[in-house]
Amino acid sequence: MTEQKIPLRSEVPVEDTWRLEDIFPSDEEWSKEYESLQSMPERIAAFRGCLGESAETLLQYYRLHDELSVRLSKLIGYASQKLDQDTANGFYLDMRGKAMNVYVAVTGAASFATPELIAIPDETLDRFFAEKTELETYRRPLSIVRRLKAHVLSAAEEALLAAADDLARSPDDIGSMLRNADLRFPDVDDAEGKAHPLTAGTFVPLLESADRVLRKNAFQAYYTRLGEVKNTIAATLDAQFRQLKFFSNARHYGSTLEASLDANEVKTEIYTNLIEAVHGNLDKMYRYVELRKKLLGVDELHMYDVYTPVVEDAAVKIPFEEAKATVLEALAVLGEDYTGLLKEGFANRWIDVYENQGKRSGAYSSGNSYPHPYVLLNQKDTLDSMFTLAHEMGHALQSYHSMKGQPTCTADYVIFVAEVASTCNEILLMRHLLGKTENRKERAYLINHFLDQFKGTIYRQTMFAEFELDMGRTVENSETLTADALCEKYLALNKLYFGPEMVSDDEIALEWARIPHFFYNYYVFQYATGFSAAVAIANRILAEGAPAVADYKRFLSGGSSTDPVSLLKIAGVDMSTPGPVNSALTLFGELVEELEEIT
Repeated sequence: MTEQKIPLRSEVPVEDTWRLEDIFPSDEEWSKEYESLQSMPERIAAFRGCLGESAETLLQYYRLHDELSVRLSKLIGYASQKLDQDTANGFYLDMRGKAMNVYVAVTGAASFATPELIAIPDETLDRFFAEKTELETYRRPLSIVRRLKAHVLSAAEEALLAAADDLARSPDDIGSMLRNADLRFPDVDDAEGKAHPLTAGTFVPLLESADRVLRKNAFQAYYTRLGEVKNTIAATLDAQFRQLKFFSNARHYGSTLEASLDANEVKTEIYTNLIEAVHGNLDKMYRYVELRKKLLGVDELHMYDVYTPVVEDAAVKIPFEEAKATVLEALAVLGEDYTGLLKEGFANRWIDVYENQGKRSGAYSSGNSYPHPYVLLNQKDTLDSMFTLAHEMGHALQSYHSMKGQPTCTADYVIFVAEVASTCNEILLMRHLLGKTENRKERAYLINHFLDQFKGTIYRQTMFAEFELDMGRTVENSETLTADALCEKYLALNKLYFGPEMVSDDEIALEWARIPHFFYNYYVFQYATGFSAAVAIANRILAEGAPAVADYKRFLSGGSSTDPVSLLKIAGVDMSTPGPVNSALTLFGELVEELEEIT
C-alpha cells in the first residue's frame, strides 16, 4: 500500500482549516494594528508614579491594561497561528517576532505597576472604591497583586531580581539543548534484525511496539546513552533548584514549593495531600501491574513493557465527521447550549483539522479567545484523535465561557484548573462509549485506554511530583543534586509506585534525566489534581444531572474571579481534601477489576 502523501498547506481544503480572518481580515490589517501598538509602551509609562494619585487615574490605567490585553492577544494569536500552519514560513516567523517584541516592550513599560499598586495605603484604596464604583471591576486583580505584598521588595531589589531572570532560565535552556539538539542515539534492532531509528521522539512509540526485542533494545540503548551524560543533566537540575532557592529566599518564602505554588494561590498542603492520597491507593496500581503481566503473558514484567498495549487491537477508523458526531452525543449531558457552542465551532472553522507539510505537530487550544477560541489538530481518524478533539474543545469552551462570563481583567484562568474542563470532556466521552457497548473486546480496549490515562496522569505525574519535591528539599538543605543520588532516589520511587510484580530495571533509575517537566517549577502535580477533579465533576454530572451541570457551567465561566480551589468548589469538588483523588482512584480500581473479569 502506498504511503499517503502529506499535502502542502495550499492543498488543504479551506473548510478543514481555521478561519483566522475572524481575528484580522488580512495580513495588511494585522500590520496596521502592529504599527498602532507602537505607541502603547509610552502610553503605559505615562502612568508611572501616578497610580496612587486618584481613583480616576487608577481606573484609566486598568482600562488601558484591559485594552492592551485584548489587542496583544489578537496580535500574537494571529501571528503565532499563521506560523503554526507552516513553521518554515519566514514571513510569519518574522511577524510573530514583531508581535513578541511589542509584548516585551509593553510589559517592560508596565514593570512599575506592581510596586506602586502595593504601595497604595488600604484607606486610600477604600476611598478610591467609594469615589469610583467602576473600580469594583478591578477589585479582584488588585487583590491578587496586593496579597503578594510581603514578597515584593524595593524598586532597586526588584530591578536586580528582574535582571537575574535571564540567568534563571539558563538551566532549562541548557538542559533542553542537550536533550533535543546534542544527544544522539544508535539505531536499534527488532526481533528480525531490522534497524529502527532511536530518538527522543521515537522512544515511546518504540516502547509501544508489540515486538519485545525491539522494546528492550530501545530501552537499554536510550538509557545507556543518557547514562553517559547523567552528570551534566544532574548539574543542570542542581542549578535549576538553586535558582528557585535563590528567588524563594529573596522573596521571603518558606520553601521553593511554597514560592512556586503561591503564584497560583495554591497551598502546599494540596501538593502533599496528593502524594499521601496516591500512596494510600498504590494497591490498585499493583493490581493493575499484576494484570498487565498476566495479559502480556510474560514471566517477568519489565519497565520496557509499560507502554505496549495489553488488549488485542480493537481499533477502528473514526473519520472526523464521525468523531464530531460522537463527541456531540457524549457531551449532550452538558445541555443544548454547550453542544450548540460545539456545533458553532465545528461549522464556523474554529478548528485546523489535518496535518500538512510544515504544520506544528500535536494539538492545542489557543490562548487567544478573541473573538473566539481556535483549536489546532493533526487528525488521524483514530480513537486517540477523537479523544483529542473532545479534550481540546473542552479547553476552547472553558476559554469561551470565561471570556463571556468575566470582564477582561479576570477572564484568564490559572494552570491549576486549566486541565479540568478538557479532561472532563474526555471522561464523559469514555463513559458514553462504555455505555454503548457490551462487546467484551471493545470494552476491554476502551477500559485499557482509560486505565492508561489514570496510570499516566495520576500515578506517574504524582511520582514525578514526589521526586521533584525531594529535589527541592535536598537543595534547600544545602546538599547537591548528584547523578548517583538522583538515580538512587528515583529507583526507590519507581519500586514504590509499581510494586513487587514489576522488575524495576537498573536503567529506569535514569528516567529523571529525560523529563523536561522538572524544569517547570512544581508543575506536574497539576496534571494529577486536574484529572482527579475532572473525574469527580464528570461523576457528579452523570449522577445528578441538571444541578451539577449548572454548577459546572458556573465554574467554566469563573475565569480567575476567585482562587482556583474556591473555583472548583463551585463545581462541587474540594481539592483541599484528598477526597477527589481517592474517588478517582476508586474508579481506577473498579476498572481494573472489570478488565480482569472480561479478559
